Amino acid sequence: MQWWVHSVYQNAGVVALVSWIVWVIGSICLHELGHGIAAIRLGDNTPRETGHMTWNPLMHMGPNSLLAFAIIGIAWGAMPVDPSRLRGRHGEAIVAIAGPAVNLVLAAVCLVALPVWTAAAGPELLPKVTASDTLYQNLQQFLYAGAFLNLILFAFNLVPVMPLDGGRIAAHYSWRYRAFAESENGRWVLLGAFILIFFTAWRFIIPAAQTTVQSVESVIYNLIT
Repeated sequence: MQWWVHSVYQNAGVVALVSWIVWVIGSICLHELGHGIAAIRLGDNTPRETGHMTWNPLMHMGPNSLLAFAIIGIAWGAMPVDPSRLRGRHGEAIVAIAGPAVNLVLAAVCLVALPVWTAAAGPELLPKVTASDTLYQNLQQFLYAGAFLNLILFAFNLVPVMPLDGGRIAAHYSWRYRAFAESENGRWVLLGAFILIFFTAWRFIIPAAQTTVQSVESVIYNLIT
């Protein structure tokens, strides 16, 4: 069994490896900052008080997450929020959805930038400013990784199981679900459900993300060329 860094480097190259590292760490930090900004706007200053409104990955991911990323290529983050300080009836749900919304925005930016770059840097639109093959392919790979990863993060985080954002949204709108999630038996059941989903959802989310990126890229590329 190969170390994931060696496997990615060997099979996809250094650009793919660097792209994955940059996008995983960057997307998780921005995801958590999305939660923090939403909480602050709704009256909860906990993210500032705990020093989490920063770009420092250690604050958002912590040493255990960064270690897991180094070993298996998967990581997570956290943003401290006090729901009792949030204003508005739907404050908790808004804060929960803010993180995945950031991932969706990042994915959308990459999905637009990818076909625009493919057309503009290639010979189709501006032949006199055609980029070198290396730059052309490297940025394509980087933008594809950004769109692909952020679509995965968006979809996975909306699964309605604790401790994912989707679970927090479900708990906000269903008192029965919240009561179950906060009970001793409920915690164990949801932990089992989370583990099961974690190891099975990728079979559906990854192909869906790949299809989405390829389809959107093709549509936009055809519209501008």
